[in-house]
Amino acid sequence: MLTLRYAAICVTAVLAAPAIAQNAPPNDSEKEMVGAWELSNAERDRACAVTFSTDKGGGGFKVEFEAKCADLFPPVKDVTGWKYPDSDLLRLTDGKGKSVIEFSEVEDSIFEAPTPGLGVVFLQKPGAAGPPPKPPEDFAGDWVITRGGKTLCTLTFTTTPGEDGLTLSAKPGCDAAIVRLGFNQWRIDRDELMLMQARGNPWRFESVDDKTWQRVPDAPNPYRLVRQ
Repeated sequence: MLTLRYAAICVTAVLAAPAIAQNAPPNDSEKEMVGAWELSNAERDRACAVTFSTDKGGGGFKVEFEAKCADLFPPVKDVTGWKYPDSDLLRLTDGKGKSVIEFSEVEDSIFEAPTPGLGVVFLQKPGAAGPPPKPPEDFAGDWVITRGGKTLCTLTFTTTPGEDGLTLSAKPGCDAAIVRLGFNQWRIDRDELMLMQARGNPWRFESVDDKTWQRVPDAPNPYRLVRQ
């Protein structure tokens, strides 16, 4: 009888464990998530509002999405809740508690999640996001690559889609070192302007002012892109 009673107690404890976890109070990480956030792609030409609360929701705590989120980011149609265990990933979950999207924190209050069919999506506080990026049309035209005040090449940015960005072309007279890199596409990645090569890693530039972008990481005598 004692053995049967012990077995019954063990089974009851196992079955009760998920309910206990479901009813656990929010930890410090989860408390910091409460409130309004912005869900977006890297370019932020697709963005919508997300609100986290610690009310109980399907598979975790309750999360609410702006109506357009489901059209912009179809996976959120399956999201009914969220959870953020300490020192772990931020998970958007379905009604059974299964992860639909998993975010890792890459900077303070900025999360990213590689998502099939969408690329990398971001979650950040609306105030931290800054103004939305300028449209590609604002960048179309001629840009000069300079170094130490010397003009090395003139590139023409277009708004024609390429494989990984928008196409560009180099005008005659470019420095041989730039020609060898074979820049053929450009795009805006969050707050950086990228020049993509036919082969090799892209060059990244950050804004100095409205017409000047400087290559990162910072270095003595840096390369710059100057709008003509």
